Amino acid sequence: MSDASVFTRILRGEIPSEIIAETDSAFAIRDIAPKAPVHLLVIPKTEQYRNVVELAAGDPDLLAEVVGLANSVAAEHAGGDFRLIFNTGPGAGQTVFHVHAHVLGGGLTEGSLGD
Repeated sequence: MSDASVFTRILRGEIPSEIIAETDSAFAIRDIAPKAPVHLLVIPKTEQYRNVVELAAGDPDLLAEVVGLANSVAAEHAGGDFRLIFNTGPGAGQTVFHVHAHVLGGGLTEGSLGD
């Protein structure tokens, strides 16, 4: 059995972090290395899926819940305008293999972080 992901350890309270929003199946926290004025992470509570492709194939309802929570936290923290990014694979920058969405907002300009 593999070790619990950093996100599962946060959810269990083993690693300190402020959960800023939560549903029955997902939660949101602030990214510890923000790439935008608002940089939040939305994370399913299950470690079953390593990336968004696995999540979409295995539980599309949970993917919809993650996107809905992302929209909700973006409305509260970024005025409703946001980018939603899922890194899939190490070549795309994924370093934690517990699917999670990056919610970026708060003063992004055209061309920032790519188009």
